[in-house]
Amino acid sequence: MRTKHTFSTMFWQQTTRAVNNEAGIYLRITVDGKRLNVSLKRRIPIDLWDAKSKKAKGASAKAKQINQYLDEVKNKVFQIYQELKYRDQLITAQIIKAKFTGEDEQSKTLLELMAYHSKKIENSLAAGSIRNFGVTENYIKKFMVEHKKTKDVYLKQLDFQFLIDFENYLSNVWPVGHPRAMSQNTTMKHLQRLRKMITLAYHLEWIDRDPFVRWKPVYEKKVRDYLSETELAQLEDFDFNNDRLDRVRDLFIFSCYTGISYIDIMNLTRDNVVKGLDGGNWIITRRQKTKSSVKVPLLEKAENIIQKYESHPMTEISSSLLPLITNEKLNVYLKEVASHVGIRKNLTFHMARHTFATTVTLSNGVPIETVSKLLGHTKIATTQIYARVLETKVSKDMEFLKEKLKRKSSQPEKLSRKI
Repeated sequence: MRTKHTFSTMFWQQTTRAVNNEAGIYLRITVDGKRLNVSLKRRIPIDLWDAKSKKAKGASAKAKQINQYLDEVKNKVFQIYQELKYRDQLITAQIIKAKFTGEDEQSKTLLELMAYHSKKIENSLAAGSIRNFGVTENYIKKFMVEHKKTKDVYLKQLDFQFLIDFENYLSNVWPVGHPRAMSQNTTMKHLQRLRKMITLAYHLEWIDRDPFVRWKPVYEKKVRDYLSETELAQLEDFDFNNDRLDRVRDLFIFSCYTGISYIDIMNLTRDNVVKGLDGGNWIITRRQKTKSSVKVPLLEKAENIIQKYESHPMTEISSSLLPLITNEKLNVYLKEVASHVGIRKNLTFHMARHTFATTVTLSNGVPIETVSKLLGHTKIATTQIYARVLETKVSKDMEFLKEKLKRKSSQPEKLSRKI
């Protein structure tokens, strides 16, 4: 890279575009013989400008103000040149102009960041996750227009106050079609997505500081519903006398005994059922949400459901392992299922994963590390959201402890004596 450059600046007035005897002041930047003009967005009377000395004439307050501003501009441009030179970076008149006007790569805007992030995730995240980021972006845009009175901001303008103001804005949003204002946890999710975008900008060196450094998310603890052993048995044994509800019940029960999510069940084919190391059938697939591997040994009740639909017209046509149905319809029909069976819980398909983690596995002594692996989680902390220790499990464990302590106390003490 060239190490020596010629560099100069000068000011001039463009009198050919004068209006009411006033004309704009320009800065000319010249690097290695190539020059570029920059408008300073200042207009002064033509008779106040000294074309020879390249500054305002006289000692009036207005002339002093103009000349002081010109000195500041000159110093700023020279500092930009010196910094580029010190860092041994490419030096051109265009680069100096971009840094002076704030149009360089270090002055990206929030809208530019969101566009870049959307492009980055379009082939790496699931459709649902991409859709959620889109919802967050729309809220950010509305917030800037309604509360910041602007359509965009520079990333370097983002600060802690921007985050707090956005958080307050979201907490008062009443989403269309929702019975109440946005919950605390939903608000935190939107801020979490904004944080991921800002972190990307920080790693790209589009910003020098992370405004989220002092921000801490505050989540409300929610009780995750699941079916008890009795409710699960009631659901399994109920005779619906209705093919539609029967299929919905089977899909839910299959998830209760495998822990596989809705979208991953819909993606299963017969090729996903393979012989495992133990000689039994396993389902081996990959989670669409996280791309992590899932390997689940099939329990008898799950295997019975697969066999039930092995030659079913719906699976024959689609080549799927189980009947296909949209998530929206599935959750609507589950409300009917719950009503028929007498389950007074808001039955959703995701509740099946909680039932698998809590009722089927953990309450029967399966270690949480194994449950985490079966669910396809990458962190135990994620599994702990699903799992809870049931009172029956606590009772069983304490009974075991009581018996153990009882046996110990009934054994005669052995005294060791020195002979």
